[in-house]
This record gives sequence, C-alpha cells and structure tokens, in this order.
Amino acid sequence: MGNIYDGAFRTILNDCRKLIIPVINEIFAEEYTGEEEVQFFPNEHFLAQQDEGNKERITDTNFTILGKIKKKYHLECESSLPDGRMTIRLFEYDAQIALDEGEVTEEVLRVTFPNTAVLYLRTYKKTPDKMKYVIVTPGGTVQYDVPIMKVQTYSLDDIFDKKLLLLIPFYIFSHEKRFPEYNDNEEKLSELKAEYHTILDRLDEMERLGVIGAFDKRTIIELSNDVVKEIAQKYENVQKGVGDIMGGALIETEARTILNQGKNQGRDETKKKMALRMLDDGELSVEKIARYSGLKVAEVEQLAKVRTK
Repeated sequence: MGNIYDGAFRTILNDCRKLIIPVINEIFAEEYTGEEEVQFFPNEHFLAQQDEGNKERITDTNFTILGKIKKKYHLECESSLPDGRMTIRLFEYDAQIALDEGEVTEEVLRVTFPNTAVLYLRTYKKTPDKMKYVIVTPGGTVQYDVPIMKVQTYSLDDIFDKKLLLLIPFYIFSHEKRFPEYNDNEEKLSELKAEYHTILDRLDEMERLGVIGAFDKRTIIELSNDVVKEIAQKYENVQKGVGDIMGGALIETEARTILNQGKNQGRDETKKKMALRMLDDGELSVEKIARYSGLKVAEVEQLAKVRTK
C-alpha cells in the first residue's frame, strides 16, 4: 500500500493509542471500556528465508491490551486488490510475533498467536468478509478466521456513533470513485466539502465533551489532510476543496493554542504573532488570516507589508 496511507495508519495508532480500542471492540466484539492500557511492541521482525538469509518484515501494528484478560493483537491496513499474498504475509507476521514471545520449558515450545485482523481501505468485488488460516499438523488440524474491516462500508454516523475515529483519515476512500464527478461539478464538490465541515464540527463537539483531547483532534485532521492530498493527486479541485478545509482547521487549531498560551502576554501582541505565523505559511488569504487571528484586515495587510521589508 502507499507509504502515505501506511504512515498515516501507524502514526494515528502510535500517537493516539486509545483510538484503537473502539476499533478492536468493533472487529472482535470485545467490550473494552477505553480505559485499558495499550502496550505497543516493535514492528520489525526478521524472517528466515531460504536462499535469502534473514528478511526484514515490518508489521503495521503489534500490541497488547491489558483488560481483564491480557490479549495480543496484530492489525494490518491494506488498500490493494486481494490476491492471496496478504494472507501469506499475515501468517508470516503472526508466526514471528508468536515466536518472539514463545517460551521453551523442558523442550516444550509454547507459542501464542495474536488476534489478527485487516482493515481494507478499498473494497473490491473480490474482497472477502474474512480470511482463514488452516494449519495441518501431525497432531491435528487447527483453523480460525481472520476478520476483515471494510472501511468504505462505514458512514460518518457509524464512525462517530461507534467512536471509530481512527477511520476518519481514511473516510475519503468512500468517495474515491466519484472524484471525476466532484472535480467537474462544483455543486457535487460542495456536498463533499459539507461532509468535511460536518466532520470538523463533530470533532469539535467530541473535544468539548472530553471524549478526545486537542492533540488527538489535531492528529486526525492533519492525517486526513495528508491522505486527501495523496489520494486526490489527479483531481485538483477535490484536493484543493477538501484540503483547504482541513488545512484551515489545522491553522485555526494552532491559532487557538497560541491564543490560550498568550492570555498573560497581551492579547493584541498574541494576535499579531499568530497572524505573522500564518503569513509565513503563505497558504491563507489575508481575509482568512484576519478571521482566524481576530485582527482587522487592514492590520493583517500592514503586518504583511512590514514582513516583506
């Protein structure tokens, strides 16, 4: 899968660890409260390959949730067409994760395989509802399912009602097939932009209620912006339309932080400092900078003149 999507997935998991718990509840029908500790483990594993020596494999996630029962999980994120190779890679990862923590007592090897699942960002006709391992051993056959979460099947209401906020950066995949239409039709593009305004409003509400923190919200917005820029590269209007919304929200979030930090430093001076930082970014119009900073347009224009001297 693309490095941008892979990086976004790993970033939101490592930086906003609690967001994984509702996803695990959804996939595995668990009942975690969200207060459980999540422990992440190294993603790099070295697999012995015939004629290749040790080959490095990097998993997307390898973590344990410390609930009433300690459980280990392995979650992968995928955007490509299912072709059977993903199942092989998953089993390689799972076997290595199990071996890494295996125990040998009196020549008895005990290994524990993780609870494994795959998040598919794109859904194709060939995308199954689950994968399956069938392991034939001299002592008998073991088989179990590997569940699949199809991100595109979740509506915004589903995501917010179930607190699956980890999926928000990838919500744009649900609209990917309509990019040509959005790109050529301003009215249709406005509908897409309205959905992203709704996302921001609902994130603001969740922050206000204490469901998520300011850092989590900023991370979700930033990664959403990154994914949109990558997936809509060929559709300038889509990229700019949604990107401006998310980029503006990022700057506004930063602006609020600066204002809060500057309460004791003089409000006017703080507003000017904030406006100068936005001018340095060079991404917003004078009017938007004035709105976000709380200054008048004329004041921002004057700052811009001083800045260029």
